[in-house]
Amino acid sequence: MPSTAGAKILDGRSASDEVRRQVAARVASAGRRVRLDAILVGEDRSAVLYATNQARTCADAGIEYVLHRLPATAGEARLAARIDLLNGESAVQAIMLHLPLPDGIDTERMQALIDSDKDVEGVNPANIGNVVYGRRSLLPCTALAALELIHRSGVTLRGATAVVVGASNIVGKPIAVLLMREEATVVSTNRFTADLASFTRQAEVVVAAAGVPGLVTGAMLKPGAVVIDVGINRVPGPDGVMRTVGDVDFESAVGVAGHITPVPGGVGPMTVAMLLRNVVEAALRPARLKPIAAPEP
Repeated sequence: MPSTAGAKILDGRSASDEVRRQVAARVASAGRRVRLDAILVGEDRSAVLYATNQARTCADAGIEYVLHRLPATAGEARLAARIDLLNGESAVQAIMLHLPLPDGIDTERMQALIDSDKDVEGVNPANIGNVVYGRRSLLPCTALAALELIHRSGVTLRGATAVVVGASNIVGKPIAVLLMREEATVVSTNRFTADLASFTRQAEVVVAAAGVPGLVTGAMLKPGAVVIDVGINRVPGPDGVMRTVGDVDFESAVGVAGHITPVPGGVGPMTVAMLLRNVVEAALRPARLKPIAAPEP
């Protein structure tokens, strides 16, 4: 995308295409099959569409895609049994769970059941916890996507002030910790933070992930800041037609920011690319390529 009013647009679509090409090249040179097993419960329209698109995306990268469909009436016990089955199958390298799940199923509980070595969405508490310790792990895809786009802005994170707006377990908190690991000075805020603008105006990097449409405006930004909008909100437009907007008021922010991600077309496509990268990491990690030798008697 071209620059607009001085701000450079961090185009998640073109960046995603680049990462997908890298993933495809790595799969092609691996000399072994790479596979993603996904579970879809029920007939949620958005989840079904995402699964269809994901099958095509995986095929383009040379990744085998196996979709396990369960009826909306399956319930927690049946879903847990399917996850347990996939955890135990050596042919299964990577597992993800399509959302939303039907009412009555605890999403976090089901995600926590996925083997942490196969959890390519990085949502198992063990993988999220590993972010804090800097251990090798499958990291949350959205947090990885945000960090990748920040890197592509060229900003120096060491010593920079970064404000993360929103502190969810699989987005805001992991992003904050990843920025800490880059030696940025990180301030975690949320929609209830008093005088939020007093924090964001001091930041070289602002990551908006609170789930509140237009929460961050141009008047709240430091000129030249890198602004990463993770929000995906559906709101009615002036004509009454529903549209997708972020947590950042793009029209006011684009004239102040140095770099900014659009919604849609920013973090979203990059998240998909990070998922594919995690699939390859899970499938080709050394522990999978050769068995661990048994200890000598």
